Amino acid sequence: MCKIDQLEAALTQREVRIAAPMGRAHAAVALMVTEGADGDLNVLLIERATNEDDFWSGQIGLPGGRMETSDNNSKHTAEREVREELGVDLSCARHLGRLSDLVPDGLNIIISPFVYAVPEDMNMAPDREEVADILWFPLEELKNPRRCSNVMFHSHGRVKKFPSLLIKDEKERHLWGITYRLLRNLNKIIPKVLM
Repeated sequence: MCKIDQLEAALTQREVRIAAPMGRAHAAVALMVTEGADGDLNVLLIERATNEDDFWSGQIGLPGGRMETSDNNSKHTAEREVREELGVDLSCARHLGRLSDLVPDGLNIIISPFVYAVPEDMNMAPDREEVADILWFPLEELKNPRRCSNVMFHSHGRVKKFPSLLIKDEKERHLWGITYRLLRNLNKIIPKVLM
């Protein structure tokens, strides 16, 4: 059984918590996973384009966004956002399952994460208005203590410290916040045999 099959089995065997709307906005993201030539699982991350109107501008994240009235459900939202941001049609991809909804403290939003298996060499046409960079991140690196770091976030005159993962390639970037939590949640359900 390949690691993608094992991941799908792990996702389908666990209970998923769906958050009650309670007047909150709703967003969805796609965790697009591939099994590399080395047998390791990698997840696709994006660096958001710099945009002063975007709260998450310039940050490392997952493709996704807010639900629109034309979306049938949150899975459709994730697929639509991936199509808009990356030019990839996930309706043809292998949907492996989903993680529990995330309701971040201090934000009036629910985030629904959906997991897909995709080929590493898939054709992408990123919308440069939304996506500055694309990278594949090895999930096993979530456990690497040398990648552990912190981010200082300034908001409303206060400074908060958040855990992060350091991503070093041609530049040094931090993965933190919602994306950090979603990847940690994914990592918790991956059987040890996968790593």
